[in-house]
Amino acid sequence: MRKIAILVMLITLPAIASIAQTFYRAADIPQSLKAGASAVIRNKETNVTMLSSDNVIYTVTQAITVLNKGGADYADLVLPYNKITQIKSARGYILDAQGNQTAKFALNNFIDQSAVSNFSLYEDDRLKYYTPVITSYPFTIVYEYEVRTKQNLIIQDWYANPYPELAVEKSTYTFSYNPLEKVRVKAYNYSGKVAENQTDKLHSLTWSVENMPAFKQEPYAPSADDYRTYVKIVPEQFSYYRTKGKFSNWEELGQWIYTDLIKTRQNLDPSTVAEMKSLVQGLSSDREKAKRIYEYMQRKTRYISVQIGIGGFQPMLASDVDRLGYGDCKALVSYMQSLLAAVDIPSYYCVVYAGRFKQNMDPSFASMDQGNHVILALPLGKDTTWLECTNQNVPFGFLGDFTDDRLVLACTENGGKLLRTPALSSAMNETKRKAILTVDQSGNITGTIQTTFKGAQYDTHEDIIRKPLNEQIKALSSFYDVDNMNFNQLRLSQDKSELPSTTEELNIRIASYVPKNQQSAYLLPNAFNRLSSTRTVANRKLPVYINRGYTDEDEIVYQLPAGYEVEYQPKDLDLKNQFGSFVSRISKKGAELVYYRKLVLNSGSHAAADYTAFAEFMNQVATSDRSKVIFKTN
Repeated sequence: MRKIAILVMLITLPAIASIAQTFYRAADIPQSLKAGASAVIRNKETNVTMLSSDNVIYTVTQAITVLNKGGADYADLVLPYNKITQIKSARGYILDAQGNQTAKFALNNFIDQSAVSNFSLYEDDRLKYYTPVITSYPFTIVYEYEVRTKQNLIIQDWYANPYPELAVEKSTYTFSYNPLEKVRVKAYNYSGKVAENQTDKLHSLTWSVENMPAFKQEPYAPSADDYRTYVKIVPEQFSYYRTKGKFSNWEELGQWIYTDLIKTRQNLDPSTVAEMKSLVQGLSSDREKAKRIYEYMQRKTRYISVQIGIGGFQPMLASDVDRLGYGDCKALVSYMQSLLAAVDIPSYYCVVYAGRFKQNMDPSFASMDQGNHVILALPLGKDTTWLECTNQNVPFGFLGDFTDDRLVLACTENGGKLLRTPALSSAMNETKRKAILTVDQSGNITGTIQTTFKGAQYDTHEDIIRKPLNEQIKALSSFYDVDNMNFNQLRLSQDKSELPSTTEELNIRIASYVPKNQQSAYLLPNAFNRLSSTRTVANRKLPVYINRGYTDEDEIVYQLPAGYEVEYQPKDLDLKNQFGSFVSRISKKGAELVYYRKLVLNSGSHAAADYTAFAEFMNQVATSDRSKVIFKTN
């Protein structure tokens, strides 16, 4: 993620001669900045000058001292470019711990390569990168670069403290623009004052920070944007690949996306329109019709990314998707919207930030860079049905944990509006397992397991469900991670109803699972679903954030050999608090031992001070999961 994040560093600086005279000795770094840091930004000057909507100059000067190998990636310099973005210059030098120059580099020392992702068919981005060859630490890299771009739709955000374990001695950001232009500005988690300067030709805004200690990654933490210092700037008038527009809020942005990017791309061949009308003939409700068309679209198309020019934001022609049978998220959503329109079913093209970690649009600040994916919303009566159009196998009306429970921008002919996708509750995100196992005198176990995965856990086996049996077994061996576990039979099936489920049915054998000596045998009753321990954090700084809750319920019945009597068993456990609940019970009747476990984890946020109690709760569960039953054997 560090190297990917460095791609946002599109900026320039003064002549190298002016910074070459500065000696950055590692010993001069304040001890308060070294604490918890792998690298320290000694000085960074970021200047963005917007001369016009199609002439933006980024200049950056940075000196960064890398304290140890853990901060080596922070010394990499990665500069992306394409048809509208040019790297005008880049150069720098390396200093040892005492501040003595040991090497220098220029743009001809950079490696040039395509930035095409492995899932993209068309993409015109490239990048140049420089990685210093270092054998001893600490060292300092000082560099400057200038990048010019012919667009201002997206002004790169400035992050004062961009990465974990990176301290900041000094960093400034200056944005300059024609005073006749209108720009919107929002600073997040910034407590200082903005310095303003006005000349006849340019108006400048400057943000500055000093002596920011490194922050560390903490488990169960909220989005880093909740606590990092950064600035977003959006010009009201913009240019992007010779396309011009204007927006100052989400309504206007959604209107522009619909009118300029989508509307003219949705014409279908008359034969396709006729085919859709025939396809839904005899169906009474719009929901039934939409489901029939959605399944048609899934059979006909596949996902391939297309990212050339304005194609990064504008979908392919719907007629081309219909003819070629492929498209990216924009194209497939636009195509599906066109198919629905053919039978008079309205829908909304929705921009979303997708990913398993939920991230919302900022309701108070509209910008084009807050989304990375597109989904479709169908306002069917009182309910809205949501469609993921890039997956040929996902059930109709189910989004899953890739786009659930977050604000999205719906782009309509009447303008944009923010909508929230459905949440998947802890009860909905369920794994329920029932096993009946027989223990023989040698400690081997044989039996059956049936497990049902729902909600966010529905796609647990999505990657293997259509693969050959040998590949499924290999994947399950890793999934269960139980020594000596063999799968004699395996069956995976899916119910694609409104709340879909995946069912796994196994016939298994585990050799030597219940080891024994002359007088005793030892059984770990929780064979398949043991929670990992949660690390404690001294001086917790960040709130506790549980991104998505879930419910895991397990019942395992062990048929014991003759003569097995319980000598010791763990006490039953029943916990309940603000984070969730946990129940663990063991009972024996005759030759049967029944183990029951249920863990419910609630989504939500809690104060940093609650982390100790949260970790204690999770570790009580982890300890219980590893508790053994001891039997006397005759």
